[in-house]
Amino acid sequence: MKMIMAVIQPFQLSKLTHALERIDGFPGITIADVRGFGREKATQQHREHHNRIDDVVDYVKKARIEIVAHDEMVDAIVTTIVETAHTGNPGDGKVFVWPIDAAVRIMTRERDEAAIS
Repeated sequence: MKMIMAVIQPFQLSKLTHALERIDGFPGITIADVRGFGREKATQQHREHHNRIDDVVDYVKKARIEIVAHDEMVDAIVTTIVETAHTGNPGDGKVFVWPIDAAVRIMTRERDEAAIS
């Protein structure tokens, strides 16, 4: 089992979701709205508030997706993410993959591979 986590441009999320659903046996996805910065850096603004100046950092909005999949599905999922989320512009995002030691489906108490099927 592997965890695939990707951070992508939010406007690519719907297109990516539809592409992933076309993968036979696709296990599902968790999505979160996140903020951060990479090479493009955060922008900093100053704002006056009740006679004091606050530093306000504007982070870049992104979408984070998380998928736990069987090892044999990882290449197809990663390839789909990279091909679908690619615009060629800075800030397209990143994909990370790491091993999962254990999984439990709470409802049935199934463990490991059975829990993600």
